Amino acid sequence: MTEEKEQNKYTKYEKARIIGARALQIAMGAPVLIETDELDPIEIAIEEFEKGVVPITVKRRD
Repeated sequence: MTEEKEQNKYTKYEKARIIGARALQIAMGAPVLIETDELDPIEIAIEEFEKGVVPITVKRRD
């Protein structure tokens, strides 16, 4: 079970990359996946990341 938790945890670099990529998508007109009052794409991307709805995954080497 510890391995499962570690695999689902992102490093700070992965988190920054995911949020940045998603914010760019939102800024370019991609649909927002959550209900929010935020207008800033970065804040929206952070909220999506925290809720676990960001459609971006990380592939790691074995």
